Amino acid sequence: MESMIKDIKLAPSGHDKINWVKNFMPVMEAVNKEFSVTKPFAGKKIVITLHLEAKTAYLALIMKNAGAEVAITGSNPLSTQDDIAAALVEDGLHVFATHGCTDEEYEEYIDKALDLKPDIIIDDGGDLVNILHTKRRELLQNILGGSEETTTGVHRLHSLARAGKLEFPMIAANDAYCKYLFDNRYGTGQSTWDGIMRTTNLCITGKTVVIAGYGWCGKGGAMRAQGLGANVVITEVDPIKAIEAVFDGFRVMPMDEAARIGDIFLTLTGDKDVIRKHHYEVMKDGAMMANSGHFDVEINIPELEEISVSRRTVRKNIEEFKQKDGRKLYLLAEGRLVNLAAGDGHPAEIMDLSFGVQFFSALHILNHHAELENKVYLMPDEINTKIAELKLKASGVAIDHLTDEQKAYLGLA
Repeated sequence: MESMIKDIKLAPSGHDKINWVKNFMPVMEAVNKEFSVTKPFAGKKIVITLHLEAKTAYLALIMKNAGAEVAITGSNPLSTQDDIAAALVEDGLHVFATHGCTDEEYEEYIDKALDLKPDIIIDDGGDLVNILHTKRRELLQNILGGSEETTTGVHRLHSLARAGKLEFPMIAANDAYCKYLFDNRYGTGQSTWDGIMRTTNLCITGKTVVIAGYGWCGKGGAMRAQGLGANVVITEVDPIKAIEAVFDGFRVMPMDEAARIGDIFLTLTGDKDVIRKHHYEVMKDGAMMANSGHFDVEINIPELEEISVSRRTVRKNIEEFKQKDGRKLYLLAEGRLVNLAAGDGHPAEIMDLSFGVQFFSALHILNHHAELENKVYLMPDEINTKIAELKLKASGVAIDHLTDEQKAYLGLA
C-alpha cells in the first residue's frame, strides 16, 4: 500500500514530537515493553482512525511493535499534523492523512486505509464503522471487532445496535473509567482552553463563558474556565446534569438567555444546532464561539453565514462574521474541535490512560472475539484497574489495600 501524506521530508519534526510525548506516557511505555516481546497481534491487521498527532502516533507504533500491520488515518481534517504522518511512514506504517483535506479526500483516506482488510479497528467518531457498514460491507467478514474513542461515536454505535444492524462487537473505550474520568474531563478541559487562548491571545478572566453541555467534557471545560477567572454559565437539556451544575456553583439558563450575555461560547454536547440564527441575532459585539464536540455541527455555520454581510479570516483559526448592524461575531477553528484544530489536543499524561484503554480493548477483542456478540461492550473492570495501577506505579503513588477481614466484611472475599 502506498501512503498518501503531504511531504515525507517533514518526518524529522514528527519524530521529535513523538519522542517528546514518550517521556510522559509511562503506561504506554510499560505496554510497549511487554507486548513488543510477546507480539500478540502478529499476523493481524489493524486500521486506526484517530486525531493524527504525536500521542496517537505512539499508540500506532506500539500496535506495530506488538506485531500488527497498521494503517492509520486522521479523524478530523484540521487535527492531522503532517510531520507526524511523515514520521509514521518512515517507521513503516501505512498512513492516509493530510492537514486541511477536503471532505472528499477525508473519506478517500478512510477508504484507502480499509484496503488493508483489517481484523480489528480503532475508531474516533464512528466514521470508520459507518463506511464499513455502507460502502465497504465486503470487509465485514474479516472484522473481529473494534473500539470507539468518543461519546459521539458510542452514540452512533448504540443506534446501530438498537436497530440490530451492528455487524461486529465494539468496545466503548470512551465509557471506560480510565478514559472518561480523565480524558473527557481533565483532557478536554485543559486542551480546549489551551486552543482558545493560543488562538485568540486574550484573557479569560472576567469574561462570561457559556458552556453548552454539562457531561464530562462540559464539566472539564467549566472547571478550567472557572479556574481561569471566568463567570461561567451552563446550558443543558438534561435536568439532572443541570441541577448538578447548579450544585457545582454555576449559573444555569437556556441558550436563548445565555446568548445575550456571553463573551465566549463553547459547545460540548455532541448534538447539532446548539447555537443558531436567533442566538446570533442577540449576541454581543465581539462574541466568540468555539466547539469541542466531535463534529462541526453544534454551531450552525450556514445560518451564521446567511445572516452575515461578510465573512473573513482575521487571524489564524479565527473567522469574523460581520452583521448588518455592524456587530462582529467570531468563529474559532471553523467550528471544528478547537482543542485539536487550534492546539495539540489533550496532554500526554492524559492520553497515556486513554490509549492504554484502546490497546487493551484491542487485545480483549483479539482474545475474546469468539465469545462476543454484535453488541457494544464496556471494557472489563479488571482492565481499568490494571491501567490505573500502572499509572500510579509510574507516578510513584502508593495506596492502601483491603485486608482479608475487610474484604469479607464487604462481601468481596
